[in-house]
Amino acid sequence: MNKIIASADEAVRDIPDGATLMSGGFGLCGNPENLIAALHRKGTQGLTIISNNCGTTELGLGILLKANQVKKIVASYVGENKVFEQQMLSGKLEVELNPQGTLAERIRAGGCGIGGFFTPSGAGTELAKGKETRMIDGRLHVLETPLKADFTIVRAWKADTWGNLVFRKTARNFSPMMCMAGKVTIVEAEHIVAAGELDPDQVHLPGIFVHRIIQSKNLEKWIERRTVQKKA
Repeated sequence: MNKIIASADEAVRDIPDGATLMSGGFGLCGNPENLIAALHRKGTQGLTIISNNCGTTELGLGILLKANQVKKIVASYVGENKVFEQQMLSGKLEVELNPQGTLAERIRAGGCGIGGFFTPSGAGTELAKGKETRMIDGRLHVLETPLKADFTIVRAWKADTWGNLVFRKTARNFSPMMCMAGKVTIVEAEHIVAAGELDPDQVHLPGIFVHRIIQSKNLEKWIERRTVQKKA
């Protein structure tokens, strides 16, 4: 039941070339920094990454993109990253865009065993091309399929040794549902406590969905755009 792994490098040791990877994070908020760095060191190639976005040019998942380790991105937002733009326009990077709510629901469906769902988001646009559509209550809907991954990497605020997780505020973002949709879930946690120390009512994700846990180290907690108020 103890799921603690000694290092980030050991935790990602078996992620192969060509794997499908879900990564928690909203922009740079809640990124699994240690696990991304370990994947960069490992040099895994041909990754399909499912995430809200792909970091910035120099930070977050952008580190993997810049190193040419990513083959395809499934995301809802592609700004803040010049390398993303260059690779997408040149045809080097395959991109599948989703409305943000649709992306979240596709991930949730993957984790809950739902075979698909109809949504009005994207109906009548380029995003609906080739997809089944249906009129529901007089409005055109598009059939969206679930998303699943070979591996999921996320960062939690607290974890116990059994894998029960607590996230902190916005850093929770897509992470709980991604943990459910991945075959193997790898977590880096800022704080690790003994089993039984977490209040069950405060647990955001039960440990049954978690396979490996590492201790986060030297987190930078990047900020995309720092805005401060001018002094009067």
